[in-house]
Amino acid sequence: MNFKGTLPSLILESLAQGPSHGYAIAQSIKSRSKGVLDFKEGTLYPALHKLESAGNIESYEGAENNRPRRYYRITKSGRSLLAKDRAEWRAISEAVTVILGDAKHVS
Repeated sequence: MNFKGTLPSLILESLAQGPSHGYAIAQSIKSRSKGVLDFKEGTLYPALHKLESAGNIESYEGAENNRPRRYYRITKSGRSLLAKDRAEWRAISEAVTVILGDAKHVS
């Protein structure tokens, strides 16, 4: 299955827990999904830039272990978008669960 369309919501959820840098965001998503969702840099960073351009996150310079890092934090509009995304996901997830849960194998 392709979960690429869910990446912006997953990034916002990760940042709702607190500011973070790209690698840590990817690791958080991977860890919380028990390894099922593993987004690579080529997918993650364009999504971060798009969210930033839309005003849903903002970035700032920081350091970790004396290494410069670009950190991201969720904005007020990002929190609103996340709430909307959560509601949409619940509705879609429930509908798919009903359909697939009731699906019977027909030969």
